[in-house]
Amino acid sequence: MRRGRPGLVGMAARTAVVVGTAGAVNNHQQNKQAAKQQGAADAQQEAYDAGAAAAQQQAMQMAPPPAPAAPAADPMVAKLEELADLNKRGILSDEEFAAAKAKALGI
Repeated sequence: MRRGRPGLVGMAARTAVVVGTAGAVNNHQQNKQAAKQQGAADAQQEAYDAGAAAAQQQAMQMAPPPAPAAPAADPMVAKLEELADLNKRGILSDEEFAAAKAKALGI
């Protein structure tokens, strides 16, 4: 047996240790990089979600007011309905209602 130089088995064992260590270090670095990228992606998604929620809330606050009630189709009809309502409530007598109605109709 030779002393001073490793044998074939010793060289194979040393190579296996070096390769195993390099593989473990490489795997650790890849996991570390993947976790860092995932953290950045998560932070970006959270920022996007917060911005989207704020935009949606602002859009809800800026919603246009409801449309006003549609006016009567004909102003003359509206006037006659108003006179009829005044008559029903007793503000106009029947004679006053008839006179106002005739005046509105141009009779």
